[in-house]
Amino acid sequence: MNQKQSMRHESAVSVGLALGGGAVLGAAHVGVLRAADELGVEVNALSGTSIGSFIAALRAFGMDWREVEAVALDLDWLDLTGLTLSQFGLLSNKKFGRIVKDLLGKRRIEESPVPLAIVATDISRGEKVVLNTGDVAEAVMASSCIPGVFKPVEIDGRILVDGVLMENVPASPLLEGGMHPVVCVDLMGGHIFKKPDNIVDLLLNAFYSALKNTTAMQTEEADLMIVPDLGAFSLVDTKQVPELIETGYRESLPLLERFIRKTKP
Repeated sequence: MNQKQSMRHESAVSVGLALGGGAVLGAAHVGVLRAADELGVEVNALSGTSIGSFIAALRAFGMDWREVEAVALDLDWLDLTGLTLSQFGLLSNKKFGRIVKDLLGKRRIEESPVPLAIVATDISRGEKVVLNTGDVAEAVMASSCIPGVFKPVEIDGRILVDGVLMENVPASPLLEGGMHPVVCVDLMGGHIFKKPDNIVDLLLNAFYSALKNTTAMQTEEADLMIVPDLGAFSLVDTKQVPELIETGYRESLPLLERFIRKTKP
């Protein structure tokens, strides 16, 4: 048995993992999954908001970090959109839904081998919606639906948009479900806002600029917060995906190692 295999065996711990939103910064989640895998951390429940819901869904349905990495490296975030004539948005992210279906098949959230919760916002009522049943591709589309850019997704008569408006780092579905310990990944905690180049940049800046204090309050009961330093990265530049994955891995690995040592009896 080599040193890494020994570390996996000795370090195993089970956690619930909450993956936050952050557009293209979501690639850093893949690095966190890699670190967890190398350390033998078993993820036995997942929640996700926005791009975090996409990564969480792939992991919950059995894809390992290498498979998720291959998807992330091949994914053109801007190509997930298609022009639509709607009074509610300029673009449709139906392509996103098709990608989820191509990867996972037509699956329901409740069929996932690992319990999964996806957070969206009911824009008609100003309410958080936690999706833990229903079509997984539709749920991911809804959770990732930037208001004003993407056409909202209607599920069970509710008009749903990006969960970032209510809970960008979705600790609550795990905590309320009695999950312990809970590890949260906040992609936006160290983000440095830059002058927007287009309407997508502008809207993303608007949504995420109000998050820091809210996220801190919503995740205060989490057992571990991972906040990778992603300040140098763009929210929309997919050329940075390989470096984002590496940064997520490099920064989460020592945090998870220390957490394991403290958590294990």
